[in-house]
This record gives sequence, C-alpha cells and structure tokens, in this order.
Amino acid sequence: MGRIDELLRLREEAKEGRDPTCADETLSLLLCAVRAAGGGRYLEIGAGEGLTAAYLSLATGARVTAVELDRVRATHARDLFAKMHICGEILEGDAGEILPLLTGEYDVIFLDGPKAQYRRYFADCKRLLKRGGVLFSDDVLLYGWVRGEPPKKRRMLVEHIREYLALLEGDADFQTKYYEYGEGLAVSTKIR
Repeated sequence: MGRIDELLRLREEAKEGRDPTCADETLSLLLCAVRAAGGGRYLEIGAGEGLTAAYLSLATGARVTAVELDRVRATHARDLFAKMHICGEILEGDAGEILPLLTGEYDVIFLDGPKAQYRRYFADCKRLLKRGGVLFSDDVLLYGWVRGEPPKKRRMLVEHIREYLALLEGDADFQTKYYEYGEGLAVSTKIR
C-alpha cells in the first residue's frame, strides 16, 4: 500500500472517531488550491493528527507548516510526518502565540483550530497569505446555527464565528465564497 493510500485509509478511520478529519469535499478544494499554487507553502492551524497536511504534502509536494495545540495530537502528527516522509513541520502550541512568529508567505492557509479564536488569528493569516493565495476557514456554519438560532449554551461560540465572518466579509482585500461542506467552509482569495 502506497503512502497516499495509507493516508486515505487513516482518514476513513478518523471519520468514525470523536475528532474526525475535514470533509472530503473540503480536502478536494484544498487539493485544487495547493495544486494551482504549484505546491508552494501550506499552513494549517488546528492540524489534529496531521492527516490533511500530510495528504496535501504527498499529493502536491507542498512544504507544510502545521500548528496544533494538543500535545498528544501534535505527537501523533509528528510521528505521521516522519513515517510518511512529509516535507514540513508540526509546531506545538497556541496558534495565537505561534502565528506572530511566522515569516514568509503562504500560498494556502487552512484555518481549522478553535472557532472562537478565528478573529484572533485573522490579522496574522492575512499577513502571511500571499496575494492570490487562499484562506480556507472550516466549520463556519456550525450545524446551521450561524445563520439561525443556536442552542443557548452555544450562543457565545456562534457570536464569535459571526464576528469573524463579518470581519472577513468586510475586508476589501478578500473575496469570499461559502460552501455547505461539513459544517460550512469559507474560501477567501486574497485579491490585493
């Protein structure tokens, strides 16, 4: 079994777990964006066990930087990267502390960390994304709650996401489209 086949198998297993990987449609859009960039540099915030980042690196040759807060997940991601010979690194810690330290430009950024922190990460994502690059913001519709009425215990989270989307939509440097994949995906191209 090849490395890509092994990663696809691991993705299928993750879909059954408590913390599944991104939707297949989201992965397809990410793959198209990274390929359109000719591989390039890919940044993932909220890497989990590294399955998405590893797949994109193997399928496109992209140089990957992945940020993960949870120590166990970060360790699994590092092990996966080593086993699969992935060109990239796993940075363990709070993305709010790590992102300001990153330099250079990325072709594609996948934002899939703590949803309540998306606003906090936005300025650094914008700074790090090259012109023509694409920012993917995952899970921005949350079971339809963002466009509707959330359960009482989820109202604050939904408000954070609504504020992030207003920030994103109000930024003239981005053009954003929404997709209903998974729990909702915003795809924002940096136009200037």
